[in-house]
Amino acid sequence: MLPTDLLSHRRNGEEIVPKRLSIDAANKQVAADLIQLFENSVGQTQSELNSRLLDFEGDSPDYRVKRGLAHLLKSKFCTIEIVSPLEPVQLRQRVFSLAANSTPSRTNATQTLEKIADTLSQEQGKEILPHHVSTGLYADLHENRILTQFDAPEPEALLHRYNLSQVQGIFYKASHIVINAYRNVPGQYKLLFRYLKLFGLMFYIEGDADRGFTISIDGPTSLFKPSTRYGLAIAKMLPALLHVTKWSLKATLQNRDYDGNWTQGRFGLDSQCNLVTHYPPGKPYDSMVEESFAKRWEKTKTEWRLEREVDLIPIPGSVMVPDFRLVHPDGRSFLLEIIGYWRPDYLKKKFYQVRRSDCPHLILAISERLNLEKAGVSVTSVPVPIVWFKEKLSPKAVLEAIDPD
Repeated sequence: MLPTDLLSHRRNGEEIVPKRLSIDAANKQVAADLIQLFENSVGQTQSELNSRLLDFEGDSPDYRVKRGLAHLLKSKFCTIEIVSPLEPVQLRQRVFSLAANSTPSRTNATQTLEKIADTLSQEQGKEILPHHVSTGLYADLHENRILTQFDAPEPEALLHRYNLSQVQGIFYKASHIVINAYRNVPGQYKLLFRYLKLFGLMFYIEGDADRGFTISIDGPTSLFKPSTRYGLAIAKMLPALLHVTKWSLKATLQNRDYDGNWTQGRFGLDSQCNLVTHYPPGKPYDSMVEESFAKRWEKTKTEWRLEREVDLIPIPGSVMVPDFRLVHPDGRSFLLEIIGYWRPDYLKKKFYQVRRSDCPHLILAISERLNLEKAGVSVTSVPVPIVWFKEKLSPKAVLEAIDPD
């Protein structure tokens, strides 16, 4: 995303309007030229790259746009590394220790570099030349790090990323956000809820899968102490929301004016916004335990079919998203929720949700590593079958729980 100094927003009354670039020939050319600049800079230092970028900006009035595009390329598509035959601190220690035994001179300096290069060549089993040593001495300085790889995006993709980042910056100062996710494919809801949990957001959900959900999210300025990190987490949620087919969003914003006084603003967005997400549509599995279980199920001889996309279970104030559905040809079905490695407060909330769900065909698979007794969490009042597992969840154990005969 873009830092605050590269965000461009204007006010239309109380409405905040972020700057967005047209996906036209002129802007595509700017993006293409910038991408070419980065491609030509592979193998060079960050100092050399920055110098080229300053020349590219020139004195044009749109320098902040170019700088924003460059920031996205550098932070998301570049690999910038320390390139040295030895960790620079250790290399300096070796070179300076050896150099201290001789009189400072160009000849002695050259001999010192040659000796260090020969020693390192023998230790590492590959040829290391004196200039590798000299350039590696201060390779850990920011400006001396090397652009070793550049995964060039398409110019249009870069422009879409810029527009998305401008909108994401709106949420750095949000106090409250309300998302209306209308009737959609259940898998889209599931992906959105996963991202909400992944980014550690404080949210409250009302509704159901048939009518849609209203999701209320506390923004960073609603906290006792405004958190930049939480604002970034809110912003990271937006690309996930773009996977949902039909939705609308309203945000209340808090900003300081030039006199230091807090002012309120509004921001609205919906599924017709023409923003493009760069998030994948979702990983097949959320954990190694789930992936391992699914693969082992494929080798199990059973009539029960394992399905990944399942219905949501509505709960007052929230929703449960089970991991799998087990379906038998005779019409029977069960939902399977795997609980692996979580904090005690999450487990208490999870078991509370299970009790409130009133879902008799739900099964919990719980890791024995959780040490529930030490965490102060009890499963005695959980009204559904429980399957315990250690490293891997056994399909056989699950089958015995749902079909003991």
